Amino acid sequence: MAEITAALVKDLRETSGAGMMDCKKALVETDGDVQAAIDWLRKKGLSAAAKKSGRVAAEGLVAVALAPGKVALVEVNAETDFLARNEGFQNFVEGVAKVALSVGEDVEAIKAAPYPGTGRTVAEETVHQVATIGENISLRRAAVIEVPGGVAAAYIHNAVKPGLGKIGVIVGLSGNADEAIEKLGRQIGMHVAATPGTAALTIAEVDPAALEREKAILVDKARASGKPDNIIEKMVLGQVAKYYADVVLLEQVWVHDGESKVKDVVKKAGAEITRFVAFRLGEGIEKEVSDFAADVAAAAGV
Repeated sequence: MAEITAALVKDLRETSGAGMMDCKKALVETDGDVQAAIDWLRKKGLSAAAKKSGRVAAEGLVAVALAPGKVALVEVNAETDFLARNEGFQNFVEGVAKVALSVGEDVEAIKAAPYPGTGRTVAEETVHQVATIGENISLRRAAVIEVPGGVAAAYIHNAVKPGLGKIGVIVGLSGNADEAIEKLGRQIGMHVAATPGTAALTIAEVDPAALEREKAILVDKARASGKPDNIIEKMVLGQVAKYYADVVLLEQVWVHDGESKVKDVVKKAGAEITRFVAFRLGEGIEKEVSDFAADVAAAAGV
């Protein structure tokens, strides 16, 4: 029997796009014949994953996984909204979130980690899912918040099942890990989900480049009014404060009462927000727009 080397497996994997374990099995089944192994993978429907990997995946699910004082959030993309209702895909996304909870938020580290119960890595299991389900699937991003002795909370908006949905927010809170703080964490997650412009926790964390762009726009608008420079300066300062109220979590009005500042609500509870992360499914991905009638005509050869 031919020796199945790591280099041979790697070459087949790169050629076929199939998972490492599947490639190794194919080579064993075909006595190391690469071309026969490719055919074997094709017959099993495993090499088709490579062809699907270039297709735009902007749908899918976000998922959270929780442990005491720790929470993970992942976004796994697919091509169609329909797949979000597929139980197998849901289970896969849940599994990825649990891996992230264990290994951290580095996407490459998650992909290289073992996917539970399969003998494959997360990356290999992703390829397997692509071949099984028939859509391009990809782990886009992940975040993990850990608050030793504090509270790690999560909120999923419009959940398709517990811990899975289209918008996910995770929050870390220092303070007593009691029921009241846990409830506050979920409420903060709900607040962030309802305020899509929220980009920073504090004023100090606002992106300087974004702030300068905003200031430049405000100055130009103010000058167009013909006001003197000293008035323009006051106008811009007032508008910058409004900008902070739009993008800085602690400066925002608490959506749950419409009047308190978030920072005052958190302070009153005797807590402190250490970090928050929000994933909105497909955010920033350029989606393909197709003409359905034209697609049908093309498929029919018209």
